Amino acid sequence: MNNKLYPDSHVELKEFTANNYDKVMNIGTLGLYGSFITNAVANMHIQPDDHILDLGCGSGRNAAIMYRYLNENGFITGLDISQHMEKHFHNKFKNNNQVSFINQRIDVPFDLKKLFDKIFISFVIHGFPHEIRKTIIQNAINHLKPGGIFHILDFAEFDMDKMPRLHRFVFKKIECKYAFDYIKRDWKEILSTYGFNNFSERFYLKKYIRLLNAQKNG
Repeated sequence: MNNKLYPDSHVELKEFTANNYDKVMNIGTLGLYGSFITNAVANMHIQPDDHILDLGCGSGRNAAIMYRYLNENGFITGLDISQHMEKHFHNKFKNNNQVSFINQRIDVPFDLKKLFDKIFISFVIHGFPHEIRKTIIQNAINHLKPGGIFHILDFAEFDMDKMPRLHRFVFKKIECKYAFDYIKRDWKEILSTYGFNNFSERFYLKKYIRLLNAQKNG
């Protein structure tokens, strides 16, 4: 029986993958993930006293890198629905009162009663149907301070048919149909309709991956 909320998506992980997530990411990227995510977080220009919301935070690996940039006034809140990820997250941040985990779906409206300087989402939003992505974006705009930044680390916009044959084969093999839709959309235009502007971007891995930074209107 398939209990996934989105059967056509790869966002909801199987138990083995969730239990071994960091190892799977290392193997799946041929060991490149560590340096890649470190560079991407550096390009977020985190300020020492930032309060950061990590949507779909997973094991806390990304949060641990972001935490290096914070002083005693900074704070990270991680949201994820997976109990396996919650366990990994808590193991990484034992007795750390500057990091918290909330078991919360990001694909439904929620209210944390707090505004953040930065909101980060990494390789999550592409795995949802587009109507659900709109809910995630609305959650982000609702939880950002005026002038706050929404950082989306995910696939860039590109023509899959123009990819080298091997890259195209791999992409089609490992990704879901929602990812094929995601790369075709103009995300700056979409985000602008929600009140984001001042876009900037950094590209990685032959420009197939992008960190898109969008500022909430002041």
